[in-house]
Amino acid sequence: MRYLLLAAALTLTLAPMRAPAQEDARLPDIGSSAGELLNPAKQAEYGGMMLRELRNYGYLLEDPLLDDWLQSMGNRLGSSSDRPEQPYTFFMLKDRQINAFATLGGYIGMNAGLVLTARREDEVAAVLAHEVAHVTQQHVLRGVERAQRDQVPILLGMLAAIVAAQAAGGSSSGEASEAAIASAMALIQQNQINYTRSNESEADRLGIRTLSRSGYDVDAMADFFERMSFAMRGNSGGYSVPDYLRTHPVTTTRVSESKQRAEQLKRGMVTATTSVPGGGERVERMDPRKVQAPPSATVNPLLPSGFRFDPFDPVAEAAGSQFAWAQERLRALTANTPDAAIREYESLRRSSPDGLTDPQRYGLAVARLARQPAAAAAELSALLERHPDSLWVALALGEAESRSGRAAQANQRFDELLRRMPGNRPVALSYARVLVEQGGSEAGRRAQEVLRPLLARAGADPVFQQTFARASELAGDTSRAAEAYAEAAFLNGRPEQALIQLETLKKRGDLDYVTRSRVDARIAAITPTVLELRQQGIRDPDMERR
Repeated sequence: MRYLLLAAALTLTLAPMRAPAQEDARLPDIGSSAGELLNPAKQAEYGGMMLRELRNYGYLLEDPLLDDWLQSMGNRLGSSSDRPEQPYTFFMLKDRQINAFATLGGYIGMNAGLVLTARREDEVAAVLAHEVAHVTQQHVLRGVERAQRDQVPILLGMLAAIVAAQAAGGSSSGEASEAAIASAMALIQQNQINYTRSNESEADRLGIRTLSRSGYDVDAMADFFERMSFAMRGNSGGYSVPDYLRTHPVTTTRVSESKQRAEQLKRGMVTATTSVPGGGERVERMDPRKVQAPPSATVNPLLPSGFRFDPFDPVAEAAGSQFAWAQERLRALTANTPDAAIREYESLRRSSPDGLTDPQRYGLAVARLARQPAAAAAELSALLERHPDSLWVALALGEAESRSGRAAQANQRFDELLRRMPGNRPVALSYARVLVEQGGSEAGRRAQEVLRPLLARAGADPVFQQTFARASELAGDTSRAAEAYAEAAFLNGRPEQALIQLETLKKRGDLDYVTRSRVDARIAAITPTVLELRQQGIRDPDMERR
């Protein structure tokens, strides 16, 4: 029974679901009943609950800078997909294996190892575009329809599998889980392979079209497939994927088809670069038969100022992106320990005749923040002189300055960044975390002030809720702290804990009408989830030990 539950869970969470093979790889027919299996609201609910469970077991890497980078790239692709109205949520997992997956409700996960293996942002975008296509074509939902024609134990099967795997207990729980996963996947592997080729081909075809519409290099998909294939065969760098988790088989046929599609797109497209007010450029691929550039001797008032056509240059495109900074931040944050990250960078330094690049120096400084903040601050200060517009470097420098005893200088730096970028999530959260580390009621009140503009859109943001809770606690605002701690518990996959915290808060006699109403509303929203889990025999292990 445990293996069957694990098979169901992995089918739904670790791999894009497969639909029945289609001989001519056509788009799903309009009469498909997949959309009737779960309405969009229920799909989003299941996707959100799955994300909270992944967070509960510590699989996610949640960093404001990396989150914004990934979500911005995903939004750019999603808005150019066949279903731009679909909300997409992109998240990063700590694992250094090469993998990505899509699941219900437009939730798309990517392993850190995939970004570490890529050489430019376009390759990461190619994988995301592929996963977006799995969502737009309802491959996940159609796979559920095939596997569960008359019933939908989607979330509950996943939760039961996680609980069953954890029930092994002790130091052997990880090995027991891995063995169970391998056995479960062996049971379904042959069945799943029959549904792989059609969906993967369709996702590749539509994904590369989305990639082109978004202004990315269409050659990136084939380039990354080739690198992924090499990494899997070579089993080098610690990023290769075990056989039983190869959810995206890479073949020579698949690579060649991607190259052919890229050539077809490039023959019919040109690249347009538009200057954006305030600095920067927007790169778009356009059909020259539909868009005509004005003669150079005249000015067309109907076209944006600074509009021009350029041949596509992937190297120049990558140079203007945030990819290199994101990649090195990921390298530093996903190492087993800060010391391991430092050793990894020292190895990179020895292997390169030119030494570390500036982004790699940044990654090394991030790795040193925990134990050597003064050394990190010196390195970051030099980097900021060379890259004065880099938010990645500026935020890390502010954190290093605060930790090395220069709190006033750090706070001044963050205040300036906040004036330049009001409402920016990475700036606000980084500043608030630094203030919370500094401690004291005054720092707590300032952290609350910094975070309050984000409050209205932070309902599903556990990093914000945890930081806001600690800031409120320092400021002496205990009721607001209790609310935020309860929200953080819920978002971290502990709805029963959240409910108990809210019930305890409700008993206080000093709550005002607005706060009490807010608490009542959250209790009403969380209670059905807790009751459903209890009905299935699933309890919070921390609650059971009480």
